[in-house]
Amino acid sequence: MTIKYGKRLSSRFIAGRHLHDALEQVRALNNMGIMATLDHLGEGVTLASEAAGYRDAYIKLLDGIAEQGVYANVSLKPTQMGLALDAEASLANIRAVARHAADLGNFVRLDMEDSAFTEATYSIVRRLREEGLNNVGTVLQAYLHRSALDAKRCVEDSIPLRLVKGAYKEPPSIAYQRHTEIAEQFKRLIRHHFDHGAYVAIATHDDAIIGYVKKYASERGIPTSRFEFQMLYGLRMKEQAKLAREGYRVRCYVPYGEMWYPYYTRRLAEKPANLWLVLRNLVR
Repeated sequence: MTIKYGKRLSSRFIAGRHLHDALEQVRALNNMGIMATLDHLGEGVTLASEAAGYRDAYIKLLDGIAEQGVYANVSLKPTQMGLALDAEASLANIRAVARHAADLGNFVRLDMEDSAFTEATYSIVRRLREEGLNNVGTVLQAYLHRSALDAKRCVEDSIPLRLVKGAYKEPPSIAYQRHTEIAEQFKRLIRHHFDHGAYVAIATHDDAIIGYVKKYASERGIPTSRFEFQMLYGLRMKEQAKLAREGYRVRCYVPYGEMWYPYYTRRLAEKPANLWLVLRNLVR
């Protein structure tokens, strides 16, 4: 894929290169009754100075959210903060972002990357929460075999989770490969959260999962205040608006920044099926 063609395709799914572009899109989403989580694009930094730059960019992002009065929190990648370089330095960077968010009454979600960083990411979240930074949560990937146990531990520790199917390519030894297996695990994780009274963010574009959540919650009298649906910016926007009109909490994952090309191509490389999702949405 050429950069020119990739940029044209990605422009529908990335909110712009600059913070003000993203905040404008978030305001438009808010006007539709949709919340947002903002992702300043970047991952896998190779220099400590790059990680520090992303730390500062997230602090600026949090200030922008507060100044504009939009309804949004933030999502960041631990490797963006230097996790692959220096675990303690990355913890310090993430701590600085989380503390600033706490001062502003906001929330920070640590995105889950490939399995090499799963345990380290959970460790960072637990350490920050032990320090009193309860405005920090993370992500649970349904396709990983370990996720059932991780869900149990996170619910017991009151760690806010976003449930996703998982997009990184992982081997059969640690991850389910078949769509049906992943979907069943996803449903089990949803039930676990609902049955234990935990708030949960359910990130999916799958009508079957959305329908399952609606039915399970309705049958058990689970109020819509106990969960939210999350979808990506530019994907199924009509469905996002429809869910919001129906009274469900909906949050849109809004990426922005200069690093759009690595982000975009990595998403396609990690899971080729993502390309078909993109192409289908070009005609919706």
